[in-house]
Amino acid sequence: MNNISIRKATKNDKSLIASVISMAIGKEQIISYCGIDYNNVLEELVCLDLSQYSYNNALIAEVDGTPAGAVIGYDGAELHNLRKTTLELIHNHTEKELSITDETDASEFYLDSIAVLPEYRGMGIASKLILTMNEIATKQYNKPLGLLVDFENPKAERLYKSLGFERVEVKDFLGHKMWHLVKAQL
Repeated sequence: MNNISIRKATKNDKSLIASVISMAIGKEQIISYCGIDYNNVLEELVCLDLSQYSYNNALIAEVDGTPAGAVIGYDGAELHNLRKTTLELIHNHTEKELSITDETDASEFYLDSIAVLPEYRGMGIASKLILTMNEIATKQYNKPLGLLVDFENPKAERLYKSLGFERVEVKDFLGHKMWHLVKAQL
């Protein structure tokens, strides 16, 4: 039996967190925003104290002490502050002026990105990461946990629904139709 544990991320987790962001958003989408040097851009974002993808906003899942996946989430009220730093760093690397619609708002704690390394999938790691992030949302922020899931990813939506998420609206985000899901509080 494998021992799965969840811990706060550190700057030393930058490679794993960058990989998770890339897996969650999609390599082609990341390249279109961050350029061909996307991995270095993502790692730099992870190491900042104030960015959407900061290690401060991440949890790491470990299997028998080995990092296996991560989740990134933050208070939706902080989106614009976090995004400002994120877009400035991307601009410094690519000279692109990006404009991105809001994926969340102040009413929720937002689960931005989640992924589990392929060799660790099917072990319940994603569920454990999501439920731990939900505890942070409800206990520390007194907010429901919200997220977006692509229409084209019904497998992920099934996972979220099995954990108590419900559809609340449709959003257009990054050129895709997405379901906005919110975790029902018991």
